[in-house]
Order: sequence, then structure tokens, then C-alpha cells
Amino acid sequence: MLLELQGISKSFGSVVVADKIDLSVAAGEALGIIGPNGAGKTSLFNLIAGGISPAAGKILLDGKDITRVPTHRRCVAGIGRSYQIPQPFENLTVFENLLAGAVYGRDQNERDVIDACGRILDLTHLLPRANVPAGRLTLLERKRLEMARALATGPRLLLLDEIAGGLTEGECSELVETIRGIHADGTTIVWIEHVVHALLAIVERLVVLNFGRKIAEGHPRTVMNSPEVRQIYMGIDA
Repeated sequence: MLLELQGISKSFGSVVVADKIDLSVAAGEALGIIGPNGAGKTSLFNLIAGGISPAAGKILLDGKDITRVPTHRRCVAGIGRSYQIPQPFENLTVFENLLAGAVYGRDQNERDVIDACGRILDLTHLLPRANVPAGRLTLLERKRLEMARALATGPRLLLLDEIAGGLTEGECSELVETIRGIHADGTTIVWIEHVVHALLAIVERLVVLNFGRKIAEGHPRTVMNSPEVRQIYMGIDA
């Protein structure tokens, strides 16, 4: 397994964001995570990426314990992530944003990552905007740049957090096709999303969280048809 979470627990006072969560992600897989607001989804990403530390449990990457490894070393080891609200370096060009992510995320020199950045610009359909300052991008382009910057770090595991939020139906469809291409390129993806139809177009397995607990896991259509999931996530009486 590329990623394994073993009994991960975390709380902030009385608020439990992770309750003995066991989760594994195979190399090359696309896993979706859904749940109502406050379910602990983003906190789970923060635990995986190293933004916060668990109170109990282990996190393994390629079988190696990274539970206490700092965030920047996890990035270099192959964990990249996006954030719900894109925050690019607005005065830098799109290409310069990628270059910054690649240099610091891969721990390499600029000259060694230029070709990789160009390839990622092409993969994320940002090549025509390479020399445009990030502050002039549309929302869809900023979402693309958020993914591209994460990809620039050279991740084996890409964590996407609400990447489709705020987009129109057409923009969402465009973004889904980009994510499909990223996954087809060999990147393992774990994707948190409220736009469920976008998620179901990509992922092969679905996990549902509620109040920090994993309440369902399996094939996406089977999980979505679960009475418990329909009641908790969609508000439909079982």
C-alpha cells in the first residue's frame, strides 16, 4: 500500500475530528472522501500531510512510519496537496508559481525542474497562460494552478480538497477531465469533494466520514445507495 492510516485519532477539546480511522490507499488508485461539514475531512488531510499530529495511531507511506515526520519532508517524500481556497503567489506568473513549488517540494535546483514544470502546465491546460501573473487568472484557472502547483512537487500521492467548489457546471466538467488525465498519468489521488457527481466520475472507491468516524467504505454506487449514508449525508430518511 502507498498510504496506510492505522487507528488515527485526533480531537480539539470535545470536538473529535478523527476517531480511530483505518484507511489504506493503493498506488495508482483514485479514492473519494465525502461527508457533511465538520465531518473531519480536511482535518484528515492535515493529518496525512503533517499539518497536525495525531493523538494516537500511525501513518505509513510505502510502509515507512511518517507519523512524526515534518510537513516539508512528507512533501519531498511524495505527498502533495491542494487547498479549498487557492492562494497562489499572485505577483508571480503561472510558470513561476510552479517553479517555486517544484524547487522547494522536490528539493532540487531550478534547472532540474524546468522541463517537469512545462509538462505539468500542458497536463493541466495552463500552458497558454504560463507567463500570465496568477492574480489575473479566472477561478477555474486558479483551481488548475492549485493542482499544478501540487503536481510540481512531484507527488506520488495527490490530495485534492474541494477542488471543484464554486465552479459552474461546465467548468466543473472541464476540471474533471483534467483530473482524469492526471490520474491516467499515474498519480494516486485522494479527493475530498461536495460536488459528488464530479467525484463519482473519477474515483474507484468511496469513503464516508461523519463526526470523525468512518461510517462507510466501498464501491461508490454501493456506498451512495447505503441508507445510513443517504440519511447522514443527504438528509434522506432511511
